[in-house]
Amino acid sequence: MKRSEGSLKRVVIKVGSSLLYADKGSSKAAPGALKNIARQASSLVKSGIEVVVVSSGAIGFGMSRLGLRSRPKELSLLQAAAAVGQNELMNIYRQAFSSCGLLCGQVLLTWEDFVERRRYLNAKTTLQKLLQLGIVPVVNENDTVAVDEIKFGDNDRLSVLVASMLSADLLLNLSDVDGLLGEDRKSVIREVGVITPEIRKVAAPTGNRSSVGGMITKLDSAAIAMKSGITYVIANGRGKNTVKLAVEDPRSIGTIFSPSKGRMAARERWIAFGSRPKGRLIVDDGAKKALLSRKSLLCVGIVGSEGVFRPGDIVSISDRENKDFARGRAALAAEVISSAKGKRFSREAVHCDDIVIL
Repeated sequence: MKRSEGSLKRVVIKVGSSLLYADKGSSKAAPGALKNIARQASSLVKSGIEVVVVSSGAIGFGMSRLGLRSRPKELSLLQAAAAVGQNELMNIYRQAFSSCGLLCGQVLLTWEDFVERRRYLNAKTTLQKLLQLGIVPVVNENDTVAVDEIKFGDNDRLSVLVASMLSADLLLNLSDVDGLLGEDRKSVIREVGVITPEIRKVAAPTGNRSSVGGMITKLDSAAIAMKSGITYVIANGRGKNTVKLAVEDPRSIGTIFSPSKGRMAARERWIAFGSRPKGRLIVDDGAKKALLSRKSLLCVGIVGSEGVFRPGDIVSISDRENKDFARGRAALAAEVISSAKGKRFSREAVHCDDIVIL
């Protein structure tokens, strides 16, 4: 089923590090692939579609410049490689988009930019202003200062958080694979409506020495996109017209993950996916039933708490079987909840307006 470009307003394109290098396992730049992507992205912009690029590659380019043969384990050296590589990466993007008559702007984000509501809204405003000016934002994690992002993060996660932040219509995840491969490792699974255990089983981790992530992280980001009402496509970015085909008919190329019916409100998406929980609240069966009925969480229904958090921080909410079923914005500090759990207390632990059922 084809759709017209006019039905799309905003597209996020995630560019995997494998597309930036001349050879597999290399960290030598291959600007040709980026020029191809920039050409297609520019065509979308000139047709009235806003485009945001989320790009990997900075650490790999930095490794090349510093003469490092393998990904550094020392954090400070990894950060130094990122600092050098960011300049290299943006120079390639600047040249690629400039040849198409467009400006691009670098936006570096960390988890803190998603966790803190004010910083989240500021980042969103900046990205929206760049788009209004016809400038293509090129987003990457700020690996030069962010510890957790380098150790555990990946740009698959970042791309879906940016897409959710901007209420994008389509998130196109480009790498060097044709999509999610089936059990025979040859045929491509063309469409996924629900990410089942069987679907996860066929996903394989990456072996690339200069990147993190792989198909597993792509499935995790696809799950967030689907719940956020965003169409998610995994496709091979080396194709001449991959971006164009994905926009015109996302079922014609790669693997499409169809969005769930109904899109969460922007604030609900931020609570559910936009930050790492600072703690966890374990509730009894009565409290779980109340939360599922859109009630507030009272201290009397809490049987346990974990972590250190303050009012306004995001916390996971789980049942007695330790299954997370909701997230919320805490109204009380961890120490207050710890002393008041199981008791009648004058204030709510989490207000119903600040709870999202997962």
